[in-house]
Amino acid sequence: MAAALLSKSPRLVVCAVLCIFLFSEVGVPRRAAALGINYGQVGNNLPSPPQVVQLLSSLRIGKVRIYDVNPQVLSAFAGTGIELIVTVPDDLVLGMAASASQALQWLAAGVRPYFPATRVTGIAVGNEVFTGGDEQLKASLVPAMRNLHAALAQLGMDAYVRVSTANSLAVLATSYPPSQGVFTQDAAPYMAQLLRFLADTSAPFWINAYPYFAYKDDPTKVSLDYALSDPSHVGAVDPDTRLQYTSMLYAQVDAVTFAAARLGYGNVPVHVSETGWPSKGDANEVGATVENARQYNRNLLMRQISGEGTPLRPKLRLEVYLFALFNEDMKPGPTSERNYGLYQPDMSMVYNVGLNQQATTSAASLSSLATSPASRTDVRKDFAGLCLVTSLAILLITQSLLL
Repeated sequence: MAAALLSKSPRLVVCAVLCIFLFSEVGVPRRAAALGINYGQVGNNLPSPPQVVQLLSSLRIGKVRIYDVNPQVLSAFAGTGIELIVTVPDDLVLGMAASASQALQWLAAGVRPYFPATRVTGIAVGNEVFTGGDEQLKASLVPAMRNLHAALAQLGMDAYVRVSTANSLAVLATSYPPSQGVFTQDAAPYMAQLLRFLADTSAPFWINAYPYFAYKDDPTKVSLDYALSDPSHVGAVDPDTRLQYTSMLYAQVDAVTFAAARLGYGNVPVHVSETGWPSKGDANEVGATVENARQYNRNLLMRQISGEGTPLRPKLRLEVYLFALFNEDMKPGPTSERNYGLYQPDMSMVYNVGLNQQATTSAASLSSLATSPASRTDVRKDFAGLCLVTSLAILLITQSLLL
């Protein structure tokens, strides 16, 4: 009955969701900064897993998502403390849904031997299944997730590993304004099943969100600064909640939260399992440049450092996994698909996003910024951003001393 009332009154949805978040966030501390990154391996010239782990450790990146259960990768992450999300490929979902023993077998063979030395904290079952064309796969996804969670419980791992699935933003029929977020009619029945499972197992809803595509598809109407999450941009105000959004990504996340609330699951956390911006594209891929990619990821990094949440959940830092660690030369599709990486396969930076290796001195870091492709104006912006983050840090420390 509550879900029916919410579906008939958008303003009631807004009020109800805001009330939930105001009460649920009381006394919730901000989590420690831990930027996530996607480590894809669709390339024939990528560094070895031990080299990748060394790079990630030097950058102090605490969360990584991979797209399989590669034994060499899982072994390389042992003892690092880096949290790892592994993936069940689409072609195994039907079998896992039909047989609990297959789910147990996959887990026992592919993950359990490396756990807990390798800190696996999440399993993504399939990828963007609900926006594909395979109806049997869609119907099998949540049953497969249930069987996998049962297998985790059987092996004593369910308290440490969460099961979810990464969704395309296309599961939303409406994403703007955020308070009007609603799932498509095709996706809604599956979303209800998924959200019920996530709520029962305290797992997050994962969304792959790319403001780049919105800008590329309509660059004359979509503000580039808004798409790039520029904190100085005036942004947009939701007419129902009066919340101000300076980041399209954060608005998209809140739209998913409102859509989930319309189905009765407004307390399920929404995390960004993929987001990024290509540094190179074809002639028709507007906006795919090194500077835009650098600014997008730099802006998200600065928001992470400052502990920023979305306007709807300001006290909860938004968990974000950047896409991707490396440019991957074997990915199919347009040129942009092979150019989302922060690093080249030889581990040189495609552009300086601010994740300098910890072994470098501050002088070297400043030199790197000065010699990067950024203009002098961008360097001044970087310095201003650094001052802002420093001020925020001092403020937080002062507040903590007064408590």
